[in-house]
Amino acid sequence: MSPRFLLVAVAAACAAIVAFGLLLPWTRVPAITLLCYGMAALGLAVLMRAGQVSFGHAMYAAIGGYAGAFLARAHPGADAALILLAGVAASVLAGVLAAAFLSRYRGIFFGMLNLGLSMVLFSVIGKLYAFTGGTDGLRFERPRVLGLVLDRGGFELALLLATLALALIVGWLVQRYFDSAAGQVMAAMRTNETRLEYIGLSARAALAEGYVLSSALVGLSGTLMALLQGLVTPESGYWLRSGEYVFIAILGGAGHVIGAFLGAAVFELIKLGAAAWLTNAWQILLGATLIAVIFFAPAGIVGWLQRRRPVHAAERA
Repeated sequence: MSPRFLLVAVAAACAAIVAFGLLLPWTRVPAITLLCYGMAALGLAVLMRAGQVSFGHAMYAAIGGYAGAFLARAHPGADAALILLAGVAASVLAGVLAAAFLSRYRGIFFGMLNLGLSMVLFSVIGKLYAFTGGTDGLRFERPRVLGLVLDRGGFELALLLATLALALIVGWLVQRYFDSAAGQVMAAMRTNETRLEYIGLSARAALAEGYVLSSALVGLSGTLMALLQGLVTPESGYWLRSGEYVFIAILGGAGHVIGAFLGAAVFELIKLGAAAWLTNAWQILLGATLIAVIFFAPAGIVGWLQRRRPVHAAERA
């Protein structure tokens, strides 16, 4: 994909999201959900660059969501921006603590340790009813947005615009990270980690850095979802949600940041379409889609697009 084509495509997609959000209010919630899932999948893509997959990363969405809910309930007049910052900060702190020992492990051990941590957190949240609301979760009042009190429609529109802006900023920053020396070290870990150590680079430090970035992205996603719903529940950190993030990351591909959002778009379209036509069998459609991607586009949608571009260039030559 050429930078010019990518820029035009992203601009067109943003314009379509804003237009649909203004003209069709019912599209705001699916659009926000799509963007949030894309940012969470982008967090998984950061780890996949190093050949690592986490099966429990949704725990950071729960941490971010609950941190934001605690602040909103303790200070009902708190602004949505402050709640968002609190959620991301809590996720980053948890990511730093987890990265201190998870960065030592690779492969299935890395993935299962993340899954184990997420299941422990899920159980603790469900048991501490007095603090977390148990399985019912925590509800909180709709916060102010930059000091303004908005009705539901206005709040959803403001959140849509804010989420879209954050997705663009986050996508640009993560792509810069991929192209930086630190991002290249992460990519090199996938092929030959031992060689990195021989030339004096710490693979463990690089993975820890990527892990913290990943936790921040998922935490941002979880906090935005909590703001959208006015509710956070233990299910936001359940392993099934982690599986959805992995599914989206594989579907879109980790070769470029746009892959996470392409995967999220396909995921949401399949869910919305299946809800209308295959109410009791939407998982079958998702599973069939994942199998097709693995067989015909193992590098994901973005990898398939990147592979087709040289072919078309050769045909024109």
